[in-house]
Amino acid sequence: MLSIPPEFLDLLSNEVRAYAYLATLMPDGSPQVTPVWFDTDGEYILVNSAAGRVKDKNMRARPQVAITIADPRTPYRYLQIRGRVVAITEEGAEEHIDRLAGKYTGVPKRSWDHAGEVRVTYQILPEKVDAHG
Repeated sequence: MLSIPPEFLDLLSNEVRAYAYLATLMPDGSPQVTPVWFDTDGEYILVNSAAGRVKDKNMRARPQVAITIADPRTPYRYLQIRGRVVAITEEGAEEHIDRLAGKYTGVPKRSWDHAGEVRVTYQILPEKVDAHG
């Protein structure tokens, strides 16, 4: 992963449980922002969504994204990451959303089920990182 200052690595941890605000591009070029659960594999930022949602359609068509990860304890301390989606997969996406549910809710498996929903995991390669606060 691009060099994230060591004093900001806690924002990527499961313990802090910071939300990411994911900006994608609409067909007309305007931004669309969604708060999302995320984690990292050490190289990529990983987010999960259901196939067919606006952010899913946007990332498939226009892989350039921006992410802000704000410290929930101090909102003016944050990471700003610009990058691109380099992989989109359904493989392991159900397990990934359950892992994220554990991180954000404390329950090891998500407590909701939307019949017929197809989960997707997106690998985002950070290309520019700015740390503030």
